[in-house]
Amino acid sequence: MPLREILLEFYKSSKGQKPEQIIIFRDGVSESQFNQVLNIEVDQIIKAYVMMGEGPLPKITVIIAQKNHHTKLFQADTPEKNLPPGTVVDTSIVNGRHHNFYMCAHNGIIGTSRPVHYHVLVDEIGFGVDDLQQLVLSLSYVYQRSNSAISIVAPIAYAHHAAAQLSQFIKFEDYASDASSGEGVVAPVPELPLLNTDVQNSMFFC
Repeated sequence: MPLREILLEFYKSSKGQKPEQIIIFRDGVSESQFNQVLNIEVDQIIKAYVMMGEGPLPKITVIIAQKNHHTKLFQADTPEKNLPPGTVVDTSIVNGRHHNFYMCAHNGIIGTSRPVHYHVLVDEIGFGVDDLQQLVLSLSYVYQRSNSAISIVAPIAYAHHAAAQLSQFIKFEDYASDASSGEGVVAPVPELPLLNTDVQNSMFFC
C-alpha cells in the first residue's frame, strides 16, 4: 500500500487526526545506505504527508537495526557467558559519529548471543538516550508469537512475516528474466495484489 494511502487510512481511523510523531524502524540497511534512507525514504513520507493537506509536519525518528555484523558480546568471568536480557552497550565500541548502541534484548539459549546494532539516524521527537533504549527493549517484548523478548523489535519481525507472505504471490524473478532478454531494459516493479477488505486493516500476517 502506498504511503499516502497508509496515512489516509490512519487519518480516517483516528477521526481526522494526523500523526504528530512517526517512528520508523528499518533493517537490511548497510551504513553506506544510511543517506539513501534519509534522502529518499523519509522524503517520500514527508511528501505523502503534505499531499494530505496543510498542517505542521510530523516529528520523525528513524532507527536502523543491523543484525548481520561481526560483533559478539559475552561475560568474561562468569560460568554463564551469554549476556542477561536487556543488556545495552552504548560506549567504547560504538560508532562515534551518531547515536548508536548494541542491545541484547533476548535470552540467548544456544550459542553466543549476537546483539542487534541500532543506529539512530534522526530523532526529531527528542527522546532521551535511556528513554529510546527503553522503547526499543519494550518493543522486543510485544511480539505475539513469543511470551518473552525476541532479539529485534517486533515491528521489524512483523514486516518480515508480511514480506514472506507477499513473496508467495509475487515472483520477482519472472520480471527480472523478462528484463534480461532486452538490452537496457529495467525490470518493472510488479503490481501488488489487492487485499480482501476483511483483512486490509488487520495484522493477518502474524
